[in-house]
Amino acid sequence: MAALQKFCNLRAPISTFVRGISTSVPRFEIFKVQSPEEFNEKVRNSKDPVIVDFFATWCAPCRMLTPRIETIIGENEGKIKLAKVDIDEHTDLALDYEVASVPVLLAIRNGKVEQRLVGLQDTDKLRTWVQNVVGSKK
Repeated sequence: MAALQKFCNLRAPISTFVRGISTSVPRFEIFKVQSPEEFNEKVRNSKDPVIVDFFATWCAPCRMLTPRIETIIGENEGKIKLAKVDIDEHTDLALDYEVASVPVLLAIRNGKVEQRLVGLQDTDKLRTWVQNVVGSKK
């Protein structure tokens, strides 16, 4: 332990460094859909607008889109939810919403698709799109 302290040139003992853990409730909801029943409950029956991200684990653009859209959802602090649907696990949902390629983002409010965005998008375009979804009250 002393050798590690000397190597790192630390003045305080290592045991005094404590990692802070936040226990606050997140202000946004991001979830992966596990079943069609959960999709009906959390997406179609939601009072808040929901963005549905149809993705595939093997899809490189989907992996690039994920951190962008999750960051933007977090910026909106609970005004909108993000549901992630793996098309390989839920092909019926993908067919129901006519998903022919991935990634596809759908804005759903009151069980109806309001907007659709196909393909990898830059952060600014995504932010504008999400703000339009949040701002439109139908």
